[in-house]
Amino acid sequence: MTQQSLEPTTVADDAGEGTRVPAGRSWLDRYFHMSRRGSTLAREVRGGVTTFMAMAYILLLNPLILSGKDVAGATLGQQALITATAFAAALTTLLMGFFGKVPLALAAGLSVSGVLASQVVPVMTWPQAMGMCVMYGVVIMLLVVTGLREMIMNAIPLALKHAITMGIGLFVALIGFYKAGFVHRGEATPVSLGPAGELAGWPVLLFALTLLAIFMLQARGVPGAILIGILGGTVLAVLLNTLDVIDPKQWAGGAPELHGSAVSMPDFSLFGHVEFGGWGEVGAMTVGMIVFTLVLAGFFDAMATIIGVGTEAKLADDKGRMPGLSKALFIDGAGGAIGGVSGASGQTVFVESATGVGEGARTGLSSVVTGLFFAACLFFTPLTAIVPGEVAAAALVVIGGMMMTNARHVDWADRATAIPVFLTVVIMPFTYSITAGVAAGVISYTAIKVAQGKAREIGAFMWGLTAIFFVYYALNPIESWLGVH
Repeated sequence: MTQQSLEPTTVADDAGEGTRVPAGRSWLDRYFHMSRRGSTLAREVRGGVTTFMAMAYILLLNPLILSGKDVAGATLGQQALITATAFAAALTTLLMGFFGKVPLALAAGLSVSGVLASQVVPVMTWPQAMGMCVMYGVVIMLLVVTGLREMIMNAIPLALKHAITMGIGLFVALIGFYKAGFVHRGEATPVSLGPAGELAGWPVLLFALTLLAIFMLQARGVPGAILIGILGGTVLAVLLNTLDVIDPKQWAGGAPELHGSAVSMPDFSLFGHVEFGGWGEVGAMTVGMIVFTLVLAGFFDAMATIIGVGTEAKLADDKGRMPGLSKALFIDGAGGAIGGVSGASGQTVFVESATGVGEGARTGLSSVVTGLFFAACLFFTPLTAIVPGEVAAAALVVIGGMMMTNARHVDWADRATAIPVFLTVVIMPFTYSITAGVAAGVISYTAIKVAQGKAREIGAFMWGLTAIFFVYYALNPIESWLGVH
């Protein structure tokens, strides 16, 4: 048996630089570089648990968003959606932990799911919609491999990047208000408070109380405020339902009660239900715009989140470079394809990963812990299904508010910046279309630059986007002019 040297050794870290570390470390320490990054096993486990607690709400919200009917009138079962959401989150987060080796957790992106629910399934079936996720995931992976992802990021003005995030935030918040019954289609107005200008029923009141409770917890800086608020709202809902205070018919998704055992085998009935083609009258142009919209929806937040969390973990330098960045970006892109095959929509890095970093997480081991918790949730889908949709919808509004904080980065005094940002942000929720908002922002940005005599500042990529989005808005008149029906 060879005697192990106890002398310090020099090993190469992910960035290729040599670092002297103590010998005799555990294999976990060696593989995840805990000592090198100033972390410990206890910190990584604590950070992984904290991250899971902060983002576990996705197990409730993603099925809520994807609960609608597709063009054929088909829906996805709630139990199967919860299983798919947990499975995809577990797999992608474990991949990020083991191979990316950074403290980043992934799950179904609310912006991506919002695009699927509002823009894709009205013209496609659910299997075709999941095929769109696979396609956008492949596109992002190719962009990472070729280096184009960074080039595109640099080409789009920073203000428009913030505007896209803000617009998606308002869009997600609108979905939450509508799902809860807080906002309705009005009789005399396009929308109204409740069905007739006032809130109706206990469930929407529970939504409002849950929303207020989460905001209060966040204001106090309580970790896992969203999850705690949802759990509190669910307990209250179950209590009121047990006491027969609420008519079971008032619950949009059924009364909050457990049917059978709290533990069950996972329902993988959505796995592999992916179709490519057969889009009928949708057309190649629409398919291309859908894939482009999905790329946009998952593109900018992921880059900003990875760099932001990496900086918080002291892994990134002042230029945004960090160990394993290319791997992290590639895995984030692969999350789109994994989510599509799983039936859960595209997966992306969650900003809630920062909560784990705040607890001391510095390596991929924390992501492994988070992924294992998501995997454990596969066997508790009946328990998760108790949460009323009205209570879970509160988290959508909270997330939307968090995304709106990007407004602080916008120079509102500069009209050339403020107008495209304004149009991007408001048109997304007003038209129920992320694509329409992005298109308005890009076109107005280019038009204002030309009006100011600054056409040279636009860049070739932005000119190309402007042309594409102009065709998007003018497609119907162009088809009429060409005699296309």
